[in-house]
Amino acid sequence: MNKTIFITGASSGLGKATANLFQAKGWNVIATMRSPENEKELNPLANVTVLPLDVTNPVEIKNTVAKAISLHEIDAVFNNASYGLMGALESFSDDQIVNQLNTKLLGVIRVIKEFIPHFREKKSGVFVRTTSMGGLLAFPLHSVYHAAKFGVEGWSESMPFELAMHNIQIKTVAPGAIATDFTGRSLDKDSIVL
Repeated sequence: MNKTIFITGASSGLGKATANLFQAKGWNVIATMRSPENEKELNPLANVTVLPLDVTNPVEIKNTVAKAISLHEIDAVFNNASYGLMGALESFSDDQIVNQLNTKLLGVIRVIKEFIPHFREKKSGVFVRTTSMGGLLAFPLHSVYHAAKFGVEGWSESMPFELAMHNIQIKTVAPGAIATDFTGRSLDKDSIVL
């Protein structure tokens, strides 16, 4: 039986590349994104299911995870959805700050939380999440981005204590600089003068 991977943020960049790679290796792929109706490349591929998922929406997370589990036994979850916030803290609206924390921190936690019972029942599974050096060191004008990334780093270091006894792993992918449209499409920049 084919293994199955569930991917968040599969509409472009690393998420889409991961979906293509796993599909080519014979896996079932559940590729999630905010606007699946716009997806042209993944929809026609064999063994790929495209589902709607906005990781800032807890109800949609519950519904999409339940739908995915009803389709296939999930073996791996790749948390890759992204949103970056760059600029001086005082220039950000509360909505921008909340969106950053919801996407980069709470979205990861909520998606994983929904899959834990499934992995615990099958006594195996792996969670993979994308990180960056932004969770290990800080740069000017990235304070909220770093708050989310440092939060996920600490949370990820703690989770193996809960997961290991159930044969569930949590892994980190830190790809470094790669050619994606993150800085154009997914990076929110404000230009307040310091």
